[in-house]
Amino acid sequence: MSRQRSIYAMALLYALIIGFSFLWTKRAIAYADPIDTMAFRFALSLLAMAVPVLAGTVKLGMRAADWARIVPVGLLYPTLFFGFQAYGLTYATSSEAGIIQASSPVFTLILAALLLRERTTAAQKLAVLCSVAGVVYILAMGGASVRGVSAAGAGLLLASTFALSLYGVLVRGLRGRFTAYQLSFVMMASGFVCFGAAAVVRHASAGTLGGMFGPLAHGEFVAALLYISLLSSVVSSLLSNRLLARIEAYKMSLFVNLGTLVSIAAGVAIEHDRLGYYHAIGALLIVGGTFGVHVRAGTSRKPASTSKEVDVT
Repeated sequence: MSRQRSIYAMALLYALIIGFSFLWTKRAIAYADPIDTMAFRFALSLLAMAVPVLAGTVKLGMRAADWARIVPVGLLYPTLFFGFQAYGLTYATSSEAGIIQASSPVFTLILAALLLRERTTAAQKLAVLCSVAGVVYILAMGGASVRGVSAAGAGLLLASTFALSLYGVLVRGLRGRFTAYQLSFVMMASGFVCFGAAAVVRHASAGTLGGMFGPLAHGEFVAALLYISLLSSVVSSLLSNRLLARIEAYKMSLFVNLGTLVSIAAGVAIEHDRLGYYHAIGALLIVGGTFGVHVRAGTSRKPASTSKEVDVT
């Protein structure tokens, strides 16, 4: 029971961190282009993860073959997920994107069944749909819809959602072979290389390389960058990869929707957003679906009981 409580505690912490990440990301992109923000984000994330390795506290112990196996996962998330999302948002609002990306648990459920043979009961499938419905209901009642989204925008956002779902399933398939630290390190490195290169090329072509580091002169940008780099990237990645070694991929994906609920609460508490009755109804659907899926696995496959740990000297 104590082990199960620790799993749920980590999952709730994960939802809390990603829930507040939307608020801090919004503040960061007020000072820098989204691609530049991602470049700074993963540069700092990689630096934070490299320090313990260089100091000898953490032994990475990875060969070229190990990198080759993990890099495709790192390209799915964060590179393709954030890349498709950033360009998809040029054709849609964040609320419209939220409706489309709320479907992530459904994609994960299907992919996990096809690739990992993870089985679910009818009640668990209903709980997944309940959680998705909660997010869609809140956003729809808030005035969002997908009627105005172009085919290009919808396609890019669906591709972003699919990338996130496939990442969760593939990481689940790598459990026991690599540590959470190894997986997260490669993911941060992939994000740094891809977004860093994109930012440099963009500024070089525009002749603005000298101004690329201008946002770092603003304290609010630096504060936002610290949050999205150290907490939203490093800590959430370590939590996600650790959790995916212990619970099924579709269960983990539901905590992303729970993070949406945290985002709404953060908006009300910090940004003084208006709280409506539909937020309460949607919250009940999200929470009910998230925790309902964990009640009696029935014929579902049990999660792995062990995973590799980081070697610390």
